[in-house]
Amino acid sequence: MSAESERKTETIPQWKQEEVDALVETIESYESVGVVNIAGIPSRQLQDMRRDLYGTAELRVSRNTLLRRALDEVDEGVEELTQFVEGQVGLIGTNNNPFSLFQELEASKTPAPIGAGEIASNEIVIPEGDTGVDPGPFVGELQSVGADARIQEGSIQVLSDSTVLDAGEEVSQDLANVLSELGIEPKEVGLDLRGVFADGVLFEPEELELDIDEYEADIQAAASRAFNLSVNAGYPTAQTVPTMLQTASGEAKSLALQAAIEDPEVVPDLISKADAQLRALAAQIEDTEALPDELQDVEVAEATTEESADEDDEDTADEDASDDAEAEAAEDDDDDDEDAGDALGAMF
Repeated sequence: MSAESERKTETIPQWKQEEVDALVETIESYESVGVVNIAGIPSRQLQDMRRDLYGTAELRVSRNTLLRRALDEVDEGVEELTQFVEGQVGLIGTNNNPFSLFQELEASKTPAPIGAGEIASNEIVIPEGDTGVDPGPFVGELQSVGADARIQEGSIQVLSDSTVLDAGEEVSQDLANVLSELGIEPKEVGLDLRGVFADGVLFEPEELELDIDEYEADIQAAASRAFNLSVNAGYPTAQTVPTMLQTASGEAKSLALQAAIEDPEVVPDLISKADAQLRALAAQIEDTEALPDELQDVEVAEATTEESADEDDEDTADEDASDDAEAEAAEDDDDDDEDAGDALGAMF
């Protein structure tokens, strides 16, 4: 018999079995189950975090041996989480997806002071500016930990952002004292997700850390490209059919106008088009008396408007153009004018 089988079948005290049963129930009650690191979190803050998670997630803390036993009993792949059950950890269950759980836990973290002997998870920087501390021995303490500090204008000032510890290094007592004096809290206290199992897949933190805004923008861009492809390819979907019908209607109407098809929906546009063409032709006739009454009024109005605009900008050019038009009109053959008038009259 294997060591794992022995561990599953060995007799354990009643209270331990009850705890394992409770853990198993928790694991089976949620769609996503994870292991979180709770090391360094004071008991009071841990209780506050439990309360804040109420309604979206459940946090259970137990002995690591019992956590492993419960994960093994459930099996179904969730036993892969046992690799993360080391040190001070807790079990967390939620019906949210792993990405939402990760975002929620990260958002719930709060700044906290760091003590001597702790390992910095990020580089520690003392920012540029006035420390608010009166001149004294503290300037030497700042300089000893690597800060660019001087006494200026009656106080101790840091002249530039100063990196005093790199990520992964241990905090000294002197640095811890300096940070405490400045009120700098470089550590984040919260539940660190080590791993989460959902839908048969094990996720680790680096796989869950997403830029939500960028992710949403990518999804929107992909949806827009898919929509355009569907419309251009003539592939109907519930989303694209309205646009495709509108496009087809516009193209059909354009074709009907070009081919002069007398469809009830197109006739008004055909009349407007013919009217515009007629007016354009009438504009080429310089003798307005040769035009039908309906076009004479329009022509006079258009001519008046154009004359007004031209007088504002180019008075001299208007006079020259008018003289040329009168000279040409005098030279025109009267019979030609009558023929043009008769041709236009025949169109009405």
